[in-house]
Amino acid sequence: MPLSALDFVLAARQSEIIGLQQLLQMSKLVGAVSQLIHVLQRERGTVNIYLCSHGDTWGDRLEERAQQVQLAADAVDSQLTSLDLSGPMANAPRLFSRIANALHSMSNLPALREQVAALKIDQPEAMNRYSEVIRAHLALVFEAADTSGDPTVSRALLAMFSFMQGKELAGQERALAAAGFTSQRFDDAMHQQLLELIEGQERCFHAFMEFADERSLALWQQQLRTDSSELERFRRIACTCVTPAGVADDIALRWFDITTARIDGMKIIEDRLEERLMACCEQRIGDAQRCDALQQQEIAQLPLQNSDYAALIPPQLSRSVLELIERQSRQLQAQDAELAALRATLADRKLVERAKSLLMQHHGMSEPQAHKILRDMAMKQNKKLAEIAEAMLSVAAIMGTSANKSAP
Repeated sequence: MPLSALDFVLAARQSEIIGLQQLLQMSKLVGAVSQLIHVLQRERGTVNIYLCSHGDTWGDRLEERAQQVQLAADAVDSQLTSLDLSGPMANAPRLFSRIANALHSMSNLPALREQVAALKIDQPEAMNRYSEVIRAHLALVFEAADTSGDPTVSRALLAMFSFMQGKELAGQERALAAAGFTSQRFDDAMHQQLLELIEGQERCFHAFMEFADERSLALWQQQLRTDSSELERFRRIACTCVTPAGVADDIALRWFDITTARIDGMKIIEDRLEERLMACCEQRIGDAQRCDALQQQEIAQLPLQNSDYAALIPPQLSRSVLELIERQSRQLQAQDAELAALRATLADRKLVERAKSLLMQHHGMSEPQAHKILRDMAMKQNKKLAEIAEAMLSVAAIMGTSANKSAP
């Protein structure tokens, strides 16, 4: 029996459902990665204080932090195992490459922990190596956003990634200032780096606010109101003083407690964003399944008495069949228009992230420093940030330079 137009109407809906189910799987993976990044950030901060105190502080916490990371890594592995690698998936090559890079980064942790425990690595190097592991997992989340063919889910993914990126910069600020307070010294380079980390957080959280739902925005506003004045006082000391004077000996631990409370509050919002992401996927799957059932009912009621008539194509198709196809087409067109705008935003973000990674890899810059370089160039040349990033990547390609593998 030849295939009819109605067969492809139903196939389009089934394909949509399969794609949404894959997105749900991917969203569960993003949630597990979110928890892994959170405990990695905590381990990084603990390691910083341990190293800067020359092993006098928090050595007893190192094993506990490593165990927490392992539990979170096991949860990520469980989600990876449940992924269907055989079926078609949007952007699969880059996504699977990010997954491979994230897994490889985790394999380097045992050797790093041995160096830390034996005090055979300095604080800046240890912080950088932990940050590289976290960056590899953030890149995985960013790539997951590019697998979405649904605008509602895309917005939720972009909101979550932007927030996670801001939270990571907050974690770096916690770790860097903890090192300075522990050693009781901040040089000009640390001052500048801290200022850039604070500015970077504001940039990421601004992007989050562009895509977030109302409930998540309300939680974020509540978080901003609860940030303590003590946090700002410590920030002023860290960003302006060379040798903090007149402060308590346990100022590093107090700073760590304050910033940990702040980051734990961010994790609550991050969990809310994860819930929102799951809910979007499940709602869209339910909507698509209901539309599929309704379509099948409508098709069953069409006066198609024989296979010859059912196989006809326009203009011979009945008005009822045309209406069914046109309704589905209008829905897809509206969806595609919103998705195109989101994909343009995502494409620009990817260019910027790759250009930043290039600067970080080949010039030893931090993420905020790399962003500042790109922003200053864009302002000087009166161009968009993405245009500068694209030009830089084009030059790098000609010169045979590649961006860091962990870049989104």
